[in-house]
Amino acid sequence: MKIAVMGAGAVGCYYGGMLARAGHEVVLIGRAQHVEAVLRNGLLLETQSFTAHVPMQASIDASAVAGAGLVLCCVKSTDTTEAAAQIGPHLADDATILSLQNGVDNAERLQYLLQREVAPAVVYVATEMAGPGHVRHHGRGELVIGPSPVSDELAQMFAAAGVPVEISDKVSGALWAKLILNCAYNALSAITQMPYGRLVQGTGVEDVMRDVVEECLAVAAAEGISIPGDIHEAIRRIGRTMQGQLSSTAQDLARHKPSEIDHLNGHIVRRGEALGIATPTNRVLHTVVRLLEAR
Repeated sequence: MKIAVMGAGAVGCYYGGMLARAGHEVVLIGRAQHVEAVLRNGLLLETQSFTAHVPMQASIDASAVAGAGLVLCCVKSTDTTEAAAQIGPHLADDATILSLQNGVDNAERLQYLLQREVAPAVVYVATEMAGPGHVRHHGRGELVIGPSPVSDELAQMFAAAGVPVEISDKVSGALWAKLILNCAYNALSAITQMPYGRLVQGTGVEDVMRDVVEECLAVAAAEGISIPGDIHEAIRRIGRTMQGQLSSTAQDLARHKPSEIDHLNGHIVRRGEALGIATPTNRVLHTVVRLLEAR
């Protein structure tokens, strides 16, 4: 299968690299410096179990999605509208589109903009771009996707590439659970520039995270969303299983790039205001990250 990755950052490069290593024809669509490095040397895929240069195609032009049977949308939430406009004219009629993005509404936004079905996916992976054309994997890697006519085929394809996939009809709850994890970790990691393992050892951090989570749960309940499992235990587990991970928001701030904070803690603040629910801890974290972005 030809697979196009729209937004070849750390997440897109990891999954694109795993699929290419399994023999699929993959094209990464991203920034020039990454594209040039991949075309020159292949993608340097550094995981916890292997390191390999994986040959694949790459382009700075969204028209490279043409002919792809699967399109992985991995752009930042802030770029969803622009990405839809860029890929829309070039999509094959039978292309499957999978949103591998943070936030809870990107698949809906893409579906509205493209006027075609878009499957949401929840991504649990710790990765970073360690340099042009070089993705470093710190842990995990599983996906949760919603049921669809092609979900079984996708699950088999990813599994054959070493990516575990769960098919769930409760993907909206899983998306919200991931949002809550991001709200708890991303801003604090960004403000302190600390990886998760060090962050959770800080005095008072556990209490702040608990306040963030309780605010998020109140908003989710008002939205009619049921959060699966024990979210507090899931928060603690992240600190143990992704000890070396800097949040994507921390990586963005370190590189003086806009972050997705408006779609993380900022989303909770906006929905809280609309629903009459106070979200003071999320508001402070959102505000501080926005101030750091503006430096």
